[in-house]
Amino acid sequence: MQNEEYFMKELSYIKDKRIKNSAIYMINKLPDYFFMVAAASTGKYHPPYASGEGGLLRHTKAAVRIGYELLSDPSIGDKYTDNEKDLMLVSLMLHDGLKLGREESRYTKFDHPILMADYIEEEKDNLELSDIERKLVMDCIKTHMGPWTTDYDGNDVLEKPKTKYQNFVHMCDYLASRKCILIPFDENDNISV
Repeated sequence: MQNEEYFMKELSYIKDKRIKNSAIYMINKLPDYFFMVAAASTGKYHPPYASGEGGLLRHTKAAVRIGYELLSDPSIGDKYTDNEKDLMLVSLMLHDGLKLGREESRYTKFDHPILMADYIEEEKDNLELSDIERKLVMDCIKTHMGPWTTDYDGNDVLEKPKTKYQNFVHMCDYLASRKCILIPFDENDNISV
């Protein structure tokens, strides 16, 4: 099975064929562990659906669905072009793509947003994104951690979101990690509503 098959529903939200093709390419480049591990090693900061086998995949699908639902509301979505919506949804699909690094580590790599953005940059010649589009996706991914920018040693490692795009992606990721927001998944790890 190709990795993209895990994201069939989420990919259907992307209108622009070029952007969708780029998302498919990068999804197929994600490490195998992405589709098997929990969203967090401790479960401390995520709801039950993000725990256990496939938890990171379910967390990612939840973040994308939250983004899609919010962008479908004209009071929110009308602030963005269709192209910008597509790019933010792709950012959400890829934001935790290297959460445990390129080679699977036991714990979350604090700099995983930077690792993923760098990976996209390395693959730029294989993507159908303009430089501006690629930069928007990379910047949204690099800042998806929001205010949590310091590593375990207190070093300031990550950037905080500044643009409306970065803030939107962070908000969706944040909401997908809240224990009070429960999203139902079926036995195939698809959102069931």
